[in-house]
Amino acid sequence: MFNARLLKARFVAAALVLALVLAVVLPDVAFAAEPGFRGWFIHNMAPIMFGALVVFLLLGYPVAFSLAANGLIFALVGIWLGLFEPKFLQALPERVYGTMNNEVLLAVPFFTFMGLILERSGMAEDLLDTIGQVFGSIRGGLAYAVIFVGALLAATTGVVAASVISMGLISLPIMLRYGYDRRVASGVIAASGTLAQIIPPSLVLIVMADQLNRSVGDMYEGAFVPGLLLAGLYALYIFLVSTIFPSVAPGLPLEAQTLRDPDQKIVPSRVLGAIAAAGFAFLIATGSLPHLTAGLIPGIANQAVWGAVAFVLLYFVMSGTARLLTPSLFIVLTIAIAGALFLMTETGVKFGADYVVLTMSATVGLAFVVAVINRLFRLGLLSKLAEQVVFVMVPPLALIFLVLGTIFIGVATPTEGGAMGSVGALILAFARGRLKFDLMRQATYSTAKLSAFVLFILLGARVFSLTFYGVDGHKWVEELLVSLPGGQLGFLIAVNALVFVLAFFLDYFELAFIIIPLLGPAADKLGIDLIWFGVMLAVNMQTSFMHPPFGFALFFLRSVAAKVPYIDRVTGKLMQPVTTGQIYWGAVPFVCIQLVMVALIILFPGMVTHYKSGGVQLDQNQIQQQFENLSPGLDATTPPPLDLGFGK
Repeated sequence: MFNARLLKARFVAAALVLALVLAVVLPDVAFAAEPGFRGWFIHNMAPIMFGALVVFLLLGYPVAFSLAANGLIFALVGIWLGLFEPKFLQALPERVYGTMNNEVLLAVPFFTFMGLILERSGMAEDLLDTIGQVFGSIRGGLAYAVIFVGALLAATTGVVAASVISMGLISLPIMLRYGYDRRVASGVIAASGTLAQIIPPSLVLIVMADQLNRSVGDMYEGAFVPGLLLAGLYALYIFLVSTIFPSVAPGLPLEAQTLRDPDQKIVPSRVLGAIAAAGFAFLIATGSLPHLTAGLIPGIANQAVWGAVAFVLLYFVMSGTARLLTPSLFIVLTIAIAGALFLMTETGVKFGADYVVLTMSATVGLAFVVAVINRLFRLGLLSKLAEQVVFVMVPPLALIFLVLGTIFIGVATPTEGGAMGSVGALILAFARGRLKFDLMRQATYSTAKLSAFVLFILLGARVFSLTFYGVDGHKWVEELLVSLPGGQLGFLIAVNALVFVLAFFLDYFELAFIIIPLLGPAADKLGIDLIWFGVMLAVNMQTSFMHPPFGFALFFLRSVAAKVPYIDRVTGKLMQPVTTGQIYWGAVPFVCIQLVMVALIILFPGMVTHYKSGGVQLDQNQIQQQFENLSPGLDATTPPPLDLGFGK
């Protein structure tokens, strides 16, 4: 295999060298005989260059070196044809230094290191075990737990591989043990792991903001609500599947619910839960809650979303999940939620990512105080399960507030938030007794490797873009995309179709570094908000992890799923392995859900553009008037020349 790859490399290198020699040695007379060919080649230099890059990638060469080599080769060809100025190459060292001096990209190693430390700190195991107990008694309970924990891990780690591998190792054997369909189990684990790409602090959002020359904080805030809504769509799919086909996602048996309190009566809990659901429905009917989100999803769709939320809440209450509730916890949650609603309604601040994070953190913080007092003084205010949930939820939510909360309220930049998150992850690992030298070494090595991978791709993309822009390739792409029929809608449909197809062959880093710089200027010229455009493409690029047969999330899950029959350590039964075909078929419905999410973002842009509500809004007419007041008119008297006294 190595010899075949080496032979292929030599063949391609020889062909390129031969083409260059022929291009340089052949006299201009050869082209003079066919002037049309020379003109055609110069006019189509940009698409030829892009097509050559595709050939390089399909031959299996590393992306970074393919980009750089393609850029340098076509720079030499462009110089010989008189299409590319040689002085452009003098800007190459400055572009490389500018990339390495970019402070925004420092967030990549910080968030990567944070995710790798948390992956090995045992937090995922505790979350999956506890949340699985909460939802375990209902159909699809373990799948709901995987989605919930996947969203939490996404908001803390930001690394897809860490989330998929952790949940695959922990949840997949348990789901198979209790009779889950292998396609449903593998699909929900892979899809929940990819939430780390769209829910902040996502690495791809950092790269997206850098490539579109926009704020990472705005990109994070704009992507927060779509990320949560995507997790909700995953849960809705599990609800429909488990309702129509109950056998594919059964509930946990009583003997598996180890945190169940036998002394707690389920009837009072259901009564309290029904009261909570009725109060929730009252707030929806009176318009209090829909008013808060009117800017995100306008019209009747807003009412429909809140109605669905109320229905789901009532379903979970009547299905037994309400056993978490005790009178004291019910009172605490009521006070916390009422305080959050009062704060948002009285201050006039719109419902957005910052208030989701802050109110969630305040609610859990208040519950944590109650749980600590309950454990210290043995008051019996909380059930065993409720107390465990509070203690398990506090560390990740505290880390979410430390990272996202400080970014959203403007206290820290994304780079500073990543640094604080890394320190917080080290503290959590130390508190759990998992902070060892070997853990630090592995996390540091993996962080350095991933950061170097990203940086080399970016450097190669800089070389490629220098030549591509030098031969006016950006104008060719812009003219091609802007002239599409249908205006903005036609442009969005074509771009999403292109990204979806390319996601079969390229991962999200390659898409972000190669495709996004070409699409951004055209979108900006059409008047499209680039934050909204970036979030929409990030959701679309999420399919690159789920595309059979090249999706990386599927590969990650395949690496930890059983390949041969094994004996289950709890039941002692012989368990059949998970086939690759089952993993692929399980991913297909979630790819469709991701495409539905892209359509929802296009239909309801307010769920992304709410990031503008917290910023200072400038009136362009007033700004123009100020400039006109400061500058003299065309008929104004010319001011006298400045006399510094040198002529005396």
